[in-house]
Amino acid sequence: MANFYFRRKSFTSVFSLLLIFFSSLSYPTMGWAMDRHRGILVLSSTSDPKSFNDILAQETSSTMVTSNIFEGLTMVNAQTLQVEPLLAQSWDVQDDGKTWIFHLRDDVKFNDGHPFTADDVVFTFNQLIYNEKIPSSARDIFSIQGKVFDVKKIDDHTVRFQLPVRFAPFLRSMTQPILPKHKLQSAVDDGKFNFTWGIDTAPQEIVGTGAFRLTEYSPGERLVFERNPYYWKKSKEGESLPYLDKIIYVIVQNQDVAILKFLEGDLDFVGVRGSDYPLLKPVEEQKNFRIYETGPDFGSNFIVFNQNSSINPKTAKPFVDPVKLRWFSNVQFRKAVAHSIDRQKIIEILNNGLGYPQFGPLSPSIGFFYNPRVEEYAYDLKRAKDILNQAGLQDRDGDGTIEDPEGNKIEFNLFTNSGSQERVQIAAIVRYDLQKLGMKVNFLAIEFNSLVGKLTSSFDWDAVILGLTGGGVDPHFGKNVWHSSGQLHMWYPHQEAPATNWETRVDEIFNLGVQELDDNKRKILYDEYQKIVADQLPLIYTVLDSNMFAIRNKFGNLRPTSYGGAFHNIEEIYLK
Repeated sequence: MANFYFRRKSFTSVFSLLLIFFSSLSYPTMGWAMDRHRGILVLSSTSDPKSFNDILAQETSSTMVTSNIFEGLTMVNAQTLQVEPLLAQSWDVQDDGKTWIFHLRDDVKFNDGHPFTADDVVFTFNQLIYNEKIPSSARDIFSIQGKVFDVKKIDDHTVRFQLPVRFAPFLRSMTQPILPKHKLQSAVDDGKFNFTWGIDTAPQEIVGTGAFRLTEYSPGERLVFERNPYYWKKSKEGESLPYLDKIIYVIVQNQDVAILKFLEGDLDFVGVRGSDYPLLKPVEEQKNFRIYETGPDFGSNFIVFNQNSSINPKTAKPFVDPVKLRWFSNVQFRKAVAHSIDRQKIIEILNNGLGYPQFGPLSPSIGFFYNPRVEEYAYDLKRAKDILNQAGLQDRDGDGTIEDPEGNKIEFNLFTNSGSQERVQIAAIVRYDLQKLGMKVNFLAIEFNSLVGKLTSSFDWDAVILGLTGGGVDPHFGKNVWHSSGQLHMWYPHQEAPATNWETRVDEIFNLGVQELDDNKRKILYDEYQKIVADQLPLIYTVLDSNMFAIRNKFGNLRPTSYGGAFHNIEEIYLK
């Protein structure tokens, strides 16, 4: 599911000699054993979380918290990309893929010691995800043509899912986090769930089965997680997991501050932008860290224009000025903007040459379902100006600003989140070229959660530069963005019926693709969706970052991948 996204030399010599001496000793003979259960991992975030409620979370500032606390029935192996058991130890499938029986582990407890059972699975789906009063993006994923799954308890450790039709990515979808019925049932019954587990909640109230539990949140400062003492997983050697004592997220103003803190030794990990590479690479050995590069990022950066034609029920006025709506809804206007984006300059200036131009909705890193043959928009301001002229948008009075046929000057506000210097700089480059075309662009950088609020609640915006995390390796998990009724269909969300013919077709593709079990036939459908999106440009893509990060050379069991990132196996990582 897609989300918005965020020595001293003499001492060293003596220590080395001691290390050689002790490593030559026979531990079993002396009765010694190395205990890996220790250590702290210090990370950073450029934004406070908006919620601790995984069902409501739609932004990475929140999901970075919830991903440490909650787990699903299955998991996707970040190296093989294959589905593996997690809270479910096994499953059976019947009725040509429409009936699934999950056999749950019987040794799992929530981090408050309460047993995990089938009741929690049924509760998560029937009373949270499928609750129309709860604005969950997951409901977009777990419904097909408006039909939902029938989820029933067979016994305390067995759950049956009866699907209305075949659902190709079903096992991958079962990574959906499971929430505790014993903690949340009363909030649902009282109609208060949408206000439950907000950031003002006491950390001990946030209960999950994951490897860590939240113990402290100081707004604007830090989040602290400690090892879940009830965690069920064991290492291959039979040791209790996780190994680390704590994870600390330090909340910083922006990525530049995170880089400085990493270089000063205050952080153990930092995401590396192309612009950071020349600063970090020369000091890898001196500062005792390593830069990992795993290919094109799954996340994206794009420009989106507000095409919401609905009326604000609070003001009885349109969400978008009808004059601006005519511009933003005109695909020729969006094509002109697409041709005005100098992607190569963005890659060279901001990414130090370490990036990839993007024109369609999926990253090459997803593999099989990626379609490289979509419409591309070369940087060409003359072509962009010609397109605008053909659409009747030209400078009629010679003042340098283009007008529409009714004489309205093309002027709009462009937002991005202030914590991302990369997006701020992309906005500056894009704004410069749009103003060359005669558009007046008023740029505003605001706090991330405020920006998400505009996109998902108030709808008070003209244009935004933002990104999405990507839905993983199966296109269906982007349905909450691409289906016309989707929670994150941000240019015009919550449509009762598709507003355009192309949106109608994309809806059909997602409804058909999820039921097709032949991956080759699914690819034909999803190739078409990628082509439609690149043609219609509801999101105008810029560049994909090279997925890079720096990690201190003091952790064991690191197996970073493009799909899973640096810490997909966080419970196995230990301090060396």
